[in-house]
Amino acid sequence: MLVIIIKKDVMYLDIQYNVIGNRIQMRRKELGMKQYVLAEQLDISNNHMSSIENGREKPSLEILLHICDILKITPDYLLLGNMHTDDISQDILASLRLCSKEDVKLARDFIELLVERNQTKWNQNHST
Repeated sequence: MLVIIIKKDVMYLDIQYNVIGNRIQMRRKELGMKQYVLAEQLDISNNHMSSIENGREKPSLEILLHICDILKITPDYLLLGNMHTDDISQDILASLRLCSKEDVKLARDFIELLVERNQTKWNQNHST
């Protein structure tokens, strides 16, 4: 998570690594992936991976991007909490705003089914 702090006309960027680590951990668990498996795929130690997930260590940009690739998420999601926004057509979002609450819930349920189906396929393709 990024926080912008302005002091005396100087802007500082405060990156909250514990929030980023929590998002990594949540997504990893959503995919049913063990921490040591992610660490192996990143070619880092499990201790280092644990430290990243707990916000004690800062991942390099290379590691951060590799995490995004493995977990099928965007850097926006890790830094800002926005997941896959670049892939969603604005006309779809605009159309959903015109729907009733019940229809939006139905669309959300359908999307969750698609995500589950894709996670299952991803897990089958990446299991050892």
